[in-house]
Amino acid sequence: MEPFGHQCVHSSRQGSGGSIESRQRAGNELDEEDFIVSNRFTLSWMRKAFGPALVLVCSSILLAQPARENGLAMGNLPLQKIGANDLISLSVYQAPELTRTVRVSPEGKIRLPMLKQLIQADGLFPSELETSLVEALRSEQILVAPVVTVNVVEYHSRPISVAGAVHKPTTFQAIGAVTLLDAVTRAEGLKPDAGPEILVSRRQPGPDGNQISLIQRIPVRGLMDAADPELNIRLYGGEEIRVPEAGKIFVVGNVRKPGSYPVHDASDTTVLKMLALSEGLMPFAGQQAFIYRREDGSGVKNEIPIELKKIMDRKTADVPLQPNDILYIPDNRARRVGITALERILTFGAATASGLLIYGTVR
Repeated sequence: MEPFGHQCVHSSRQGSGGSIESRQRAGNELDEEDFIVSNRFTLSWMRKAFGPALVLVCSSILLAQPARENGLAMGNLPLQKIGANDLISLSVYQAPELTRTVRVSPEGKIRLPMLKQLIQADGLFPSELETSLVEALRSEQILVAPVVTVNVVEYHSRPISVAGAVHKPTTFQAIGAVTLLDAVTRAEGLKPDAGPEILVSRRQPGPDGNQISLIQRIPVRGLMDAADPELNIRLYGGEEIRVPEAGKIFVVGNVRKPGSYPVHDASDTTVLKMLALSEGLMPFAGQQAFIYRREDGSGVKNEIPIELKKIMDRKTADVPLQPNDILYIPDNRARRVGITALERILTFGAATASGLLIYGTVR
């Protein structure tokens, strides 16, 4: 069974003597004028046969068909200003040669056939661009009373990039309301070694008219843990979001698990905390440890001795560490030599006692 709108058109073609139907059998499409004539006859015929209620339904179906036949879907994207590289659809009533999809140039302009002038599209809403196109078509005497409809098909002028310590670096378009958490979610969240801050950079005109970059630092703990709504800033497109990796502290020497450990909070990173992360000291760890720290602006590393045994015995305060510090726990050689010698003596004594015991048993 045919759809209702098709039945209406089919009935109108039969009532018009079959002229349009015969042309369809020959393989030619209906032009717009024939479609309008057919629709008028159909509406007149239905008004007599079925009354005004059915006419209202069929008229809405018939009027919706030209947009479907042109293949231009109505835009359902959020209302935003048009920008460079956006893809827009233009529909000019009774002018199929002007109805098309157009991509805005990097300079923010579009060109239409038969129009001598370029039309500025960047920074305009679709309704404002419609007004500009109507004025241009009328001023160049291409159409007397043009009716223009503009819809945005794709936005490409508002990229937001997310890079750094995220699971999936990405670039997407800011369509509708986009927040910083939305951008982080699109990148599938932060990595475990993500730093304590998120850097959001925007470009805007400076006092001299040149573009300058402004960087806003967002603390991760306040955004994620404290859920501060003021930190979940709104993004409008053109932002670059960087998530730096956390600084690391390197623990080497007489610990059970040497390695590098990320620093998420520099104010709460101490020697005891690093020893806990490295699973504690080995039996022959020295009583003194050393911190190797590179001073800012120079390539020289300073050696800072710390009294490790006193820290472990809680006789002195814990020592704070900074990102990129190297915590070295040396070996207590004297103790190792003493323990080794004692072990050898005990081993020799045990072996001698066993030999004497065996000798006495044999005798």
